[in-house]
Amino acid sequence: MSIKDNLQNIKSGIPEHVTLVAVSKTKPVSDLMEAYDAGQRIFGENKIQEMVEKYEQMPKDIQWHMIGHVQRNKVKYMAEFVSLIHGVDSFKLLKEINKQAKKYDRVINCLLQIKIADEDSKFGMSANDATTLLHSDEFSELKNIEIVGLMGMATFTDNMAQVENEFRFLKTTFDKLKTQNSELKILSMGMSGDYKLAIECGSTMIRVGSSIFGARNYH
Repeated sequence: MSIKDNLQNIKSGIPEHVTLVAVSKTKPVSDLMEAYDAGQRIFGENKIQEMVEKYEQMPKDIQWHMIGHVQRNKVKYMAEFVSLIHGVDSFKLLKEINKQAKKYDRVINCLLQIKIADEDSKFGMSANDATTLLHSDEFSELKNIEIVGLMGMATFTDNMAQVENEFRFLKTTFDKLKTQNSELKILSMGMSGDYKLAIECGSTMIRVGSSIFGARNYH
């Protein structure tokens, strides 16, 4: 199946209110352009340097999403163009994004990453941390960022009951926070292996890579 076919397949199977982020990390620009020509405009990368290189080479109507763990010292490289940063897991990082966004007179949209998985390797803050942060005075002083939702990564397991529990926990957290913060609109959860379950559990944004571009070559 071609990239175009894969995209059409996925898009025809997801509801209108769900946004598809094509996870293009490690893939060449030619693959991304194939997806672009098939109508895809939102791409997700997990390395800032790679995202910058692709941004420079590709059409400017693309929305670039940073979906990986963000190192604070690299925020400056993407501050000019990034559309959404998924993995914000600390106030320090938010402050840095705010500082760099200010230089370009931009407001950068961010998602707070909530830790829902069992694994230590996954980043994120607790639901309580997120609540505290959103209500803090320090946070209200940041004028160049907007928290528009939450993101989470489920445990890497074949136990779908566990994954479902983690997704439902994130949805509950999202609903709770949303009652106090009306600007929270995006719930980013679900990847190639579990996005259908994520959508059933209330996801509004899915991050799909291998189901579009084929298996990834790790390097």
